[in-house]
Amino acid sequence: MDGESSWINHCLDETVREFGEFDSFSELNDEGNTEATAVSVDLILPDDLLERILAYLPIASICRAGSVCKRWHEIVSSDSYAYDPTLRKWYGFELPDIKPDCFIASSCGLVGFMDNDSRSELYVCNPITKRSKKLVEPPGSKFSDYSALAISVDRISHVYTITVVKSKQVPGNFFQWDIAIHIYDSETRMWTTPLTEVFGGWRGGDESVICDGVLYFLIYSTGNGAPENRHGLIAYNLSSCFSHSLLKRSFIPVPCPLTCGRLMNLKGKLVMVGGIGKQDRADIIKGIGIWLLNGREWQEIARMPHKYFQGFGEFDDVFASSGTDDLIYIQSYGAPALLVFDMNQKQWRWSLKCPVTKRFPLQLFSGFCFEPRLEIAP
Repeated sequence: MDGESSWINHCLDETVREFGEFDSFSELNDEGNTEATAVSVDLILPDDLLERILAYLPIASICRAGSVCKRWHEIVSSDSYAYDPTLRKWYGFELPDIKPDCFIASSCGLVGFMDNDSRSELYVCNPITKRSKKLVEPPGSKFSDYSALAISVDRISHVYTITVVKSKQVPGNFFQWDIAIHIYDSETRMWTTPLTEVFGGWRGGDESVICDGVLYFLIYSTGNGAPENRHGLIAYNLSSCFSHSLLKRSFIPVPCPLTCGRLMNLKGKLVMVGGIGKQDRADIIKGIGIWLLNGREWQEIARMPHKYFQGFGEFDDVFASSGTDDLIYIQSYGAPALLVFDMNQKQWRWSLKCPVTKRFPLQLFSGFCFEPRLEIAP
């Protein structure tokens, strides 16, 4: 069409002015005499159109796109801010030099980071003192299909434990998945793998937490069960290392059909924030609930009032949530708005408006909670 031709010519003219005059695309080739048969589309696409194209990628892929080149990094990069719930104030904050698409877990002043590519590169740091440490790689397969990271710090000894739950599909069998638990002890500086088990019809994911010496992680149906039973919880006592008990025996059903689940340790208790799915379409979110695990039974703490649910605007079936002390934070990946729930007072409120503004439609927002401590070292 005429409009398309004029748009392309305009973009090529802009490209020529930026990179200099050239007679043909072959002159863009770095190899001199070897004639190139194509030109990078990135050279002719304007930022707004490139953002729309990248927006079709999964969230993890969008984050990884930031490492392709400087231009893409500027499109998908984000700013870091810390929110103080006591003063209800935001602060500019610098995180260690980490990849934007890493897994994050925190406990008692320490924060663990695991890369999303190999899922074997791990760091532990204190964001307040800026001290960090790279850990030796966990054993087993370097590349797994799914991995979940958790950390727990002893408040008295300051010894910390890190767990990585790796899930890998059995070759040629989508129904069966190998799930392995790897544990790092900061005192011995060694990894152990106390348990590996094959699950049928279930796989691991990226959600786990340690509460009072017990590792909890979510598992996900691979499609063979009822659609309303898409999630389940596994509990593993870390003190029972190298026992031969089956993980399947510790299976705990979730309280209702969920679109997603977020696990957190609040004062030693396991709390789950979940997207409540519709009864006839469990993959479509209709609300958000908060539950506390007592033994093997879920106690419903609260459901998000509809006015707050609507306040997020367009809400995806997955969302970010984390918590510390008595406070739970919930946010959409597509906006910086942060909703706070007080477990003690059973009250909902919006946080003070985040100073980060959405600069372009593709921009993503996420966060984590940590307890500022000066005396804890990685």
